[in-house]
Amino acid sequence: MAHDDTPILTPELLLRAYTMGVFPMSEGADSQQVFWVDPTDRGILPLDRFHISRSLRRALLKPWYQIRVNHDFAGVVAACADREETWINHEISGLYQMLHHMGFAHSLEVYAEGKLVGGVYGVVLGGAFFGESMFSSRTNASKIALAYLVDRLRVGGFVLFDTQFITEHLKSLGAVEISRQDYQQRLNAALDIRADFLRQSPEDVSAKGILQRNSQTS
Repeated sequence: MAHDDTPILTPELLLRAYTMGVFPMSEGADSQQVFWVDPTDRGILPLDRFHISRSLRRALLKPWYQIRVNHDFAGVVAACADREETWINHEISGLYQMLHHMGFAHSLEVYAEGKLVGGVYGVVLGGAFFGESMFSSRTNASKIALAYLVDRLRVGGFVLFDTQFITEHLKSLGAVEISRQDYQQRLNAALDIRADFLRQSPEDVSAKGILQRNSQTS
C-alpha cells in the first residue's frame, strides 16, 4: 500500500515510519518522488531457519573473500542503487547515510583482493533488522553476506529480520511471507528488545563457526 503526499523526509521521520511497519521507496534513481510502502504480505527471514545449501557451504569455506562491517556503507548503498531498476534515489540514499552516521544503519561487506564485491545494508531498531538492499558482483557474494549477517544478528540478540518483500533467491535461503497483522505483532515485540549489531567483531567470526552455529539452530 503506497501513501502519497509525502512530507519532507528526515531521519527521525524515517525511524518513526519503521516502528509503524512502513518504509520509503522511489520509482527510480532519477525520480524526485518518495512514497511509503506497507505490504499486505511481508517477507521475513527467520533467524533460526536460515538455509545453507551444499553449494553455499562450499563457498563459505573457500578463502577468497574477506568480511568487513561498516567499512564502506556509502559504497554498498551506491552499488545497490547501480542497476537498471532501483527504488533508491538521491534523497533515500542521503537519508540512509544520515541514519548510518547516527548509528541506526549498518552494512556488511564482502571483499575480494581488496575490492568490494558484495554486501547488504539495513536499519536497526531494538531487536529488529530491516534489510534494505543487497548486491553481488561475484558469484555467491550476496549469499555469503547474508550468512554472515544472519549469524551476526543471532549473536547480537535480534529476533526479527525483515526482508520487506520476498524473492526466489530469499526463499531458497529460508525466507517466508507473513501477514501484515503477524508482522506488526513480531515488530512490536522486537522493538522492546535491546540488541547489538556490533556485539560480534568480524575478526571473531569464521565460516566454520557460522556453519556450526547454523546447524545448532536450523
